[in-house]
Amino acid sequence: MWQKFKESYFWYSFRRDPVAVGSFIVLLILITMAVLAPVFASQNPYDGSAIDLMDAETPPMWTPDGMDAFWLGTDAQGRDIWSTILYGTRISLLIGLGAVALQSFLGIIVGLTAGYKGGRVDSFLMRVADVQLSFSSYMVAIFFGAILQAALGVARYADVAVPFLIFVIGFSEWPQYARTVRASVLAEKKKEYVEAARVIGLRPMRIMFRHILPNTLTPVLVISTVQVANAVMSEAALSFLGLGMPVNQPSLGSLIKSGFAYFMSGSWWITLFPGLVLVLLVLSINLLGDWLRDFLNPKLYKD
Repeated sequence: MWQKFKESYFWYSFRRDPVAVGSFIVLLILITMAVLAPVFASQNPYDGSAIDLMDAETPPMWTPDGMDAFWLGTDAQGRDIWSTILYGTRISLLIGLGAVALQSFLGIIVGLTAGYKGGRVDSFLMRVADVQLSFSSYMVAIFFGAILQAALGVARYADVAVPFLIFVIGFSEWPQYARTVRASVLAEKKKEYVEAARVIGLRPMRIMFRHILPNTLTPVLVISTVQVANAVMSEAALSFLGLGMPVNQPSLGSLIKSGFAYFMSGSWWITLFPGLVLVLLVLSINLLGDWLRDFLNPKLYKD
């Protein structure tokens, strides 16, 4: 299996692109450190007993007032920036992947049904998608966030913040998948293998999911790589606006927000380092997505 993979055009194309290789290495390092955050972190930011307010706003280790224990400094709560970045990256990736899983599931179901059924079903589902596109994730977050916080209270909202953001971002972005899958299904359902499946009496659901769907997953894969980056950015933006993760639960967005108020007072490290990690994470995903899009486009194949 490994030998076959090394001889494949996928591996040949990948290793010839230094940007793709570099992006993959950076992304792999970030994911590994996020998944193994308890191993690499010097402090558990969720453990209140390990946090001392007397260490608040300690500058990075290499500055005159820095401490060896906090090589990237601490935030306004006394939490180690390095540790909170690791745990925050894990939360941001979890929300990004969860949101993409939800939006791809909804979009594939809607797009597959609309493209295969056609007629009024297609028109209705696409108008629903058009209406959904008119609402941004921020509007959806404000609406559902207000209801959720009123029903649960601010304290209990922190316990459901992660699934809430996954729902908000995933529910807001599914029309992009639906439109892409629908376009692919419209082209696939006219082909001979679909007609043959109908002739032998296969049910529509089986034709849709067993025969048409696998042939529409290539554009879905390309969209998903880009949407993970968009979901991470959406989480960061919502958290920065106070609609996402609470300050006591670090994500990259909530870390940037918590340090923004102290940026002009000289505590620049609280916002700068999480911001740099967010840029690296989103940029590496986007660059890998660009390479994958070019690789899966047969018109761009080169010898």
